[in-house]
Amino acid sequence: MPTLLISTWEDGVFVVDGGELRHELIGRPTRGLAAGDGRVLAILDEHSLCERTRDGAWQEIARSESPLSTCLITRGEVFVGTDDDAHLLRLSAGTLSRVDGFDRTPGRETWEPGGALIDGKWMGPPLGIRSMTAAPDGGVLLANVHVGGIPRSTDRGATWHPTIEIGADVHEVAFHPSRPEIVAAAAAIGLCVSRDGGATWRTETEGLDHSHCSAVAFVGDDILVSASDGPFAEQGAVYRRPVDGAGPLKPVSGGLPRWTDRRVDTANIGVRGPNAAIADGGGNVYLSEDAGVRWERVAHGIAAPSAVVFL
Repeated sequence: MPTLLISTWEDGVFVVDGGELRHELIGRPTRGLAAGDGRVLAILDEHSLCERTRDGAWQEIARSESPLSTCLITRGEVFVGTDDDAHLLRLSAGTLSRVDGFDRTPGRETWEPGGALIDGKWMGPPLGIRSMTAAPDGGVLLANVHVGGIPRSTDRGATWHPTIEIGADVHEVAFHPSRPEIVAAAAAIGLCVSRDGGATWRTETEGLDHSHCSAVAFVGDDILVSASDGPFAEQGAVYRRPVDGAGPLKPVSGGLPRWTDRRVDTANIGVRGPNAAIADGGGNVYLSEDAGVRWERVAHGIAAPSAVVFL
């Protein structure tokens, strides 16, 4: 089992390695974990982009005045999204620079923050880039704006075009790790699937107890997606369906609870090869070494997980 990192909104990063649990960056708000090209990145204290060394130390590699939200490592490039009106930044020589083409995405003026009116007060995240993904060959980039759909670029970020309806309220988007035509997105309207590299989408809800989906990933020949009755749900569930199959989504079993402690949020399903990890809002972390057939809880009480990745 490769080493697993779990970032948290307020208390750094937890490391599951060889059956042991370690704690790094204690007391530091951490999000946006990303692994790729032999690197591991994270966002600390909202404004600091940091890289993890092989011995577990973290060092700042760039800083932004805007609050940062998510990272993507692809073909030697690093892209970073912001929670400040949903801008896209590119890392170059230690500097984060605005990707102007993203700011010119058609329909951008219709994007708006997510959230809900609770007891007369608006609650929810600001307008930001919630997740990003790249095709395995690097030919297509997708950025999930909350709430602004999934802009798509086929020229490494120079130009962007809208795809899915903004009203789908997408929470995470992910490319299949080896098939560039297959993409999945977790949205408030259900599981959205594309078979043309994110250009067009179809929504699926059959088998879901609730349609509000938050996290999505591919493991083996299946899609994994989490769903709940809303962003503040007391419980949720994780479902699976074959990538190329038909029929309803089915709850994941084999040791994973039928109902998770609160929902499994954006970026809290991590996969590397046959290894998969799920962290729920209650701080329980489950691992599988056989493409999600059997699961074991390896940690609990990890407050407010923000992302999980395998090294």
